[in-house]
Amino acid sequence: MKLLNRSALSVRPTRHFVDWINALEPTMEGDDLTLADVERESTVYLIPEMDAPEALAAFVRERYLEILKTELRAWEEDERQWPEPLDWALFQRFLQVEHSYLAIDLDDETALEISEVDDALLLETDQD
Repeated sequence: MKLLNRSALSVRPTRHFVDWINALEPTMEGDDLTLADVERESTVYLIPEMDAPEALAAFVRERYLEILKTELRAWEEDERQWPEPLDWALFQRFLQVEHSYLAIDLDDETALEISEVDDALLLETDQD
């Protein structure tokens, strides 16, 4: 077990986000995704260590657009299909953020790898 020098943000969708996903492609009645379906694919972002609520709020506010775009892109590549405007209000309406002070790696066998986020990788993982 390794203690990482990071905190973490868990980003979960809201009902509004799920409604947007379901509006992208009409489905047969009862085939829409549910909040529970989409929550299973929530994302965890490692962030710098921070324990002051003010620092966390400032960090999220500074990086919200990057997070929002990543979350939207995971469900729809075509940015023309994204809701507008991409602003703080949309972020708050579409996503819930939970902060964890500590990040611990329980995998003692596999070394951590660092790689840049690639949209193709996100889509590959989504389709697997």
